[in-house]
Amino acid sequence: MEIISLKLDEAMLHNIDNTIREHNFSTRTEFIRDAVREKLEELQKEELMKQFLALKGKGKAHTDKEFEKIKEKAFDELLKNKDW
Repeated sequence: MEIISLKLDEAMLHNIDNTIREHNFSTRTEFIRDAVREKLEELQKEELMKQFLALKGKGKAHTDKEFEKIKEKAFDELLKNKDW
């Protein structure tokens, strides 16, 4: 694991400390790691959705049920390939 340095203004640090207490995080590091993990996952989901929507109109016509299966498969692939 690599160590990084992070500078935050007092207001943000105060908000983080309050959130840590309210949601039972043990350390600032744990909170920040969790926040980064969530953001990375959110961005991956957005990218998959963009790819899905780009493909939606291409190829043969699909029913809503078929589109739902395609979407589920894409999200399953995302969960299998998580690097964190």
